[in-house]
Amino acid sequence: MRALSLSKLSVVTNLSAVRRATIMPATKQTIEDQRAKCGYYFREDIAPGLVLEMPLHRILHSSESEFQQIDVIDSYFGRTLVTDGKTQSAEFDEHAYHESLVHPAILTYVHRTGKAPKTVFIGGGGELATAREVLRHPGVERVVMVDLDGVVVDVCVKFLPEWGGVKVKSDPRFDLTIGDAYQYLLDTTETFDIVIMDISDPIEAGPGIMLYTRELYQHVASRMPPNGVFVTQAGIADAVPPPHVDAGDRDTTCFGPINNTLSEVFNVVLPYTQSIPSFGSDWGFVMAFSPPKGDSLDAPILPVDVVDSLIDNNIEGGSDALKMLDGVTFQRMFHLTKPVRKQLATDKRVMTKDNPVFMY
Repeated sequence: MRALSLSKLSVVTNLSAVRRATIMPATKQTIEDQRAKCGYYFREDIAPGLVLEMPLHRILHSSESEFQQIDVIDSYFGRTLVTDGKTQSAEFDEHAYHESLVHPAILTYVHRTGKAPKTVFIGGGGELATAREVLRHPGVERVVMVDLDGVVVDVCVKFLPEWGGVKVKSDPRFDLTIGDAYQYLLDTTETFDIVIMDISDPIEAGPGIMLYTRELYQHVASRMPPNGVFVTQAGIADAVPPPHVDAGDRDTTCFGPINNTLSEVFNVVLPYTQSIPSFGSDWGFVMAFSPPKGDSLDAPILPVDVVDSLIDNNIEGGSDALKMLDGVTFQRMFHLTKPVRKQLATDKRVMTKDNPVFMY
């Protein structure tokens, strides 16, 4: 899930006009001529000074929950979930985001332990697509997903069924809790082989900031067995970092701080990226684990042939089930560009309860 903010979807102010519009019988060309005279646009601020704008074809749903504005629209990227004006996932490329978030962590666990993970925790993930990808692994016995907003889940089941929908909700291995993932992790006595954070970005107005702190990561590590693997989405991570990355105290990217914070808790921390066009940028992820004493830390990034074999042997449907990820793609994601490596090396920020870092 992407950022929550106080802003509203800019096109929602035009919603009543969309609903009132009446098209009288006419030829197709006449209709297109009339449509060409005016248009509705979806406009999203991506970064300071950068805006993504595209024609809005349809508004399929618009409502407000206790926590946020929820819209499902149809635009350049197909059917898209938008919360508080921020794209969460789009038909065009949601598979790229969700496959990248889920499978590297699970496949790494399988490779290091020689067995499938039994228990998986998902923080956030309201679209159900993260759970969809986890459930592709037959060896997984229990998936606990905790999302703050049940309205988002219901909207996605109705309007975005391909993201996971009823199939995920009805899977006997899937356990959905509507609530605060932070508090759930503090209260639970259960341990999880894999912990996946598909949560809102750490922004000042949002509820997700505490899920990015050193204190929370330390607690999560205590709820994982040896060789357990943690992974989180980590915001914008463009291959050519934008100008605001070098803004010092005004830097609004969190890829570096999340990587640094996890490095204070786990022995192995692996940042990686994937292009997500509907987000307007490359997107960052960070995977982390602490091998038991005596285990090798060599070659934590899996070779191409190993990844391809793991996919074929551990994912239902094998390589045909995945649209994005294979061994070559896996390797590419973890080989960061020179500017990104430089950015990570020079960014010393760490996120704590008392000193959070906020994203744009």
